[in-house]
Amino acid sequence: MAEWEELVRRFGYNQRRIRLLIGLGAALDSLQFAGCRMVYIDGSFVTSKEYPNDYDVCWEEEGVDPRALDPVFLDLDDPNRSTQKEKYYGEFLPASVVEAASGLSFLEFFQNTAMGEPKGIVAIDLEGWE
Repeated sequence: MAEWEELVRRFGYNQRRIRLLIGLGAALDSLQFAGCRMVYIDGSFVTSKEYPNDYDVCWEEEGVDPRALDPVFLDLDDPNRSTQKEKYYGEFLPASVVEAASGLSFLEFFQNTAMGEPKGIVAIDLEGWE
């Protein structure tokens, strides 16, 4: 589990990453407003890659009010999630939705390498988000 300040300190070390963090922060505000309590961050953003293209997030659906949720978080028809990337600079998927090729929920999928080996992801608790 990471705090926002820790995430910024660890991964916000150049202008590209700071731009991604700005989008991520706005998205987390929106998810928290709708009642989301937990998100998980994956992708090259949470690695040592100097200039990641984006970040990947899956979010817990329990407690989320769909009427308060930004509809962009439910737009899963576009496999590139272009609308999400335009607005927040990253991709967002409900944690329980199944990734088609692997048969795993996105939360499980995020925790495995392409070779099926376990790996870490970053969790952020939004219940105390400000």
